[in-house]
Amino acid sequence: MQRRTLLGAAVAAGVIGPALVAERASAARTDAGVSVFAFPLSAVTLNAGPFLDNMNRTLAYLSFVDIDRLLYNFRVNVGIATSAQPVGGWESPMTELRGHSVGHLLTALAQAYANTRNTAYKTKGDNLVAALAACQAASPSRGYHTGYLSAYPENFFDRLESGQSVWAPYYTIHKIMAGLLDQYLLAGNSQALSVVTAMAGWVKTRTDPLSSSTMQNVVLRTEFGGMPEVLTNLYQVSSNPDHLTTAQRFDHAQILNPLASNQDQLSGFHANTQIPKIIGAIREYHATGTTRYRDIAANFWDIVIRHHTYVNGGNSNGEYFQTPDAIARQLSDTTCECCNTYNMLKLTRQLFFTNPARVDYVDYYENALFNQILGQQDPNSSHGFVTYYTPLRAGGIKTYTNDYNSFTCDHGTGMESNTKYADSIYFFAGETLYVNLFIASTLTWPARSITVTQATSFPTTNATRLTIGGSGHIALKLRIPAWVTGATVQVNGATQSVTATPGSYVTLDRTWASGDVVDVSFGAALTFPRTNDDATVGAVKYGGILYAGEYGNTDLGGTLPTLQTATVTSAGSLHFTGSASTGTASLIPFYKMHHQRYTVYWKMSSANTGSSYEAEAATLAGQAAVRSVSGASGGAVVGFIGNGTANTVRFTNVSSTRAGSHMVTIYYASGAARSVTFTVNGAAGPTVATPSTGGWSTIGSVTTNVNLNAGTNTIQLGNTTGWAPDVDRIVVGA
Repeated sequence: MQRRTLLGAAVAAGVIGPALVAERASAARTDAGVSVFAFPLSAVTLNAGPFLDNMNRTLAYLSFVDIDRLLYNFRVNVGIATSAQPVGGWESPMTELRGHSVGHLLTALAQAYANTRNTAYKTKGDNLVAALAACQAASPSRGYHTGYLSAYPENFFDRLESGQSVWAPYYTIHKIMAGLLDQYLLAGNSQALSVVTAMAGWVKTRTDPLSSSTMQNVVLRTEFGGMPEVLTNLYQVSSNPDHLTTAQRFDHAQILNPLASNQDQLSGFHANTQIPKIIGAIREYHATGTTRYRDIAANFWDIVIRHHTYVNGGNSNGEYFQTPDAIARQLSDTTCECCNTYNMLKLTRQLFFTNPARVDYVDYYENALFNQILGQQDPNSSHGFVTYYTPLRAGGIKTYTNDYNSFTCDHGTGMESNTKYADSIYFFAGETLYVNLFIASTLTWPARSITVTQATSFPTTNATRLTIGGSGHIALKLRIPAWVTGATVQVNGATQSVTATPGSYVTLDRTWASGDVVDVSFGAALTFPRTNDDATVGAVKYGGILYAGEYGNTDLGGTLPTLQTATVTSAGSLHFTGSASTGTASLIPFYKMHHQRYTVYWKMSSANTGSSYEAEAATLAGQAAVRSVSGASGGAVVGFIGNGTANTVRFTNVSSTRAGSHMVTIYYASGAARSVTFTVNGAAGPTVATPSTGGWSTIGSVTTNVNLNAGTNTIQLGNTTGWAPDVDRIVVGA
């Protein structure tokens, strides 16, 4: 049952740990298995741009919201008098999840203070912590165990432990504990550390008497948020082994064991219940060095991204993981709950700390940040109201929260997301600086007297400029996104002789002088990524940015319009038009789509009547081999492509009368969902999903766009990370 369904009519109305933030003095324990590090939020300032605009709207809400109203249920629960008016939505006095928003608010205020140094946010956070401490101190007078702090009676946990119906009591406990720990780590509030430590002691007291069977088969079958994460983070701060032991009581074997074996058994599980469990696993790896935890997290990420993720980086339909690779048939008004993506970004960030060689972690981070989280907030709202879901039904429309009668989980994570944009732009390892995101900002490198100012209007322009202040050695690593079709890097106006491979870093290792300037410009192309389960259904991207069709007040009723991909052309900055079955379609970045109906996915009509190039023996390298099956055009079908760099099919005489973007259709056979990566004239091109065609003798097709030179070109197909489908031929448009 969906959480919204549980509410009925009432609803109608950063992983923070030592490896991540370190605003406080260094933690008691050093994270294991971490090779890159985050800068503190205080070291990075957002400059003018859409991310700062979003943040400022959320900051206005943090200044506005009345903490006494949010404290109403906490105070009533322990008999402390209050004259405040209770709020509505998920924080109403009759809602069983009440109290969770206070945890989100604690985190958002701590992040706001850490990033802006505006003491008003610290003062408000301090007042909130002091009020919660008073409620915790009063708990024993109501018959609650020492350390208990919540907005509902402790008997909710009696119900939980006996298998009775109750919403998610540990979920709320986690939010409060995480917010308190953030107040300590980010805002220096020592009282918050005392309160969260007492809460952890209460959790231990509550769970110690329970058998493993009761924990696994009763308690952990109800959503419990990020309990293993926050308890592990507290262990890293305090070195108290009790916190780690208690964290591991929340290791949910039903979910973790299959993932340890790289098995996808997620279908039918509530998505955002599971993701925090995996964040807990990667934090437990950092605390213990136990590689099983790391493998669980890495396997989960790969499974979700490859088999359960929509084109905008979100996942879930109706809040649940569906059958793997079911995308085209899972488009609704309840796709892509925003909390899921908030948590996937937290997990991705932790995995990047663990393995920065996986640049696809950062590529995903950029995709989800720009194509879902940035567009979650209503730009017309002075208080930064956000969506709960991101509808992907054709004709869907975004709906938003409000000041006091919503307080959904996504209202809470929205406060957090929009106050921590600065935490993932730059990372470091020694004197190596990673520039991961193209967001206007200034980094002040602590203890180095070096600043880096990034001036960019990305994605309005596919370029960024970095200006160095101060002097010193930096191995500057610039991310070259996987969507790039070519990149130029200049230092002080001089073009650098570097290899800018998409999906990698360019490293400029030198001693920098104050005033040095690095300019990076990217090539981008229109692509039409297809769904895993239906090669005739796809979306429109230009570079890394997702575009959606504007439909105003027209509700398409879930029927996908057919888009003629060959007709999609630029109509100005961040605007494309194309011919669709509904008429001329206007496409704008999805993050800019608000207050009107839209479609993200389309039926794709490629109408590619260009030149055909057959895959045959002379085109093969490595293990790639001709199969006995004939393709749709009568030529051979070749298999064993991919699974490394050696096994490829190469078309060496692809003729073009003009330079620029050309439509390319791949005809292939595949009994499973796979993908194929283009290399064009030696440069990396797009990676295209190739859904199952229903069998290894059944031919299907997908279409993308690549940039060709005028004259003769070479197109190579392969897959370095897995097997590609069997290839029949390609058709290259004029």
